[in-house]
Amino acid sequence: MIKVSVMYPNKAGARFNHEYYANTHMPLVKSKMGDACLFYTVDKGLGGGVPGEPPAYIAMCHIFCESAESFAASFNPHAQAILADIPNYTDLQPVLQISEVVIGHPGT
Repeated sequence: MIKVSVMYPNKAGARFNHEYYANTHMPLVKSKMGDACLFYTVDKGLGGGVPGEPPAYIAMCHIFCESAESFAASFNPHAQAILADIPNYTDLQPVLQISEVVIGHPGT
């Protein structure tokens, strides 16, 4: 299993609509990817490693798929529509990472 992490750096003055991201954008991603997206999570940054420190990322999503190939096959045909939705919730440039899930929650 792989995890595609999309992370939005926390920058002063940046715009990010968490409600739109969680309730509109991510369901759009899931609908476009279909069953290749096994499930996804959405995180809202609360703080850094030191009390009172801001989070490194204002938001993140993690998309879980069987393989990098299944992710690419389901995401790439819809990439233009998915990416075109980004300005609806943020002016930030996301950082992307694809990881192999070595240990996961039971049942995943």
